Amino acid sequence: MDKARVLFLCTGNSARSQMAEAFLRTYAPHAFEAYSAGLEPKGVHPLTVEVLDELGIDIRSQRSKHLDEYMGKMFFGYLITVCSQADASCPAVFPGVGVRMHWAFDDPAACRGTQAECLQEFRRVRDEIRNRVLSWLEELHVEPART
Repeated sequence: MDKARVLFLCTGNSARSQMAEAFLRTYAPHAFEAYSAGLEPKGVHPLTVEVLDELGIDIRSQRSKHLDEYMGKMFFGYLITVCSQADASCPAVFPGVGVRMHWAFDDPAACRGTQAECLQEFRRVRDEIRNRVLSWLEELHVEPART
C-alpha cells in the first residue's frame, strides 16, 4: 500500500506543525509520510522539543522548513493548515495537493508569560493536536500504532 503524504503548514513551523508532524509519524507511520513547513520558518521552539520529549517523542532531528521546499515539488494527499494565518495566506491553488483541510490551534510560541506558564500552554496545545491527529485517524479508519 502506498503511503499518503501529509503536509502540516503553519506560520513559523516552530511548534504546531512540528507537533502534528511528530504525532502523525508516531501514530501512523504505516499509513502516512508526515511533513511540516511554515510560511516564515522561525526554527523549532525549545519548548516544542521539551513537551514532545515528555511523551517519549524525540524531534531533535527535525528542522524548520519553508513551504517553498515542497510547493510544486511533491504530491501531498493532504495539506493541513494548523493556524489561521497559514490558512488565509496559503495559495488557494496549491499544485500537487489532494485534500486541503484546516485545524485551528492557538500558537503556544506566542506565549509571553513565565517559563512555567508557557510550558503549560505548550502542553495544552500539544494535547489538543495529539487528540485531533488521533480523531482524524479514527475518522479515516486508520489504526494508530502502539507507542
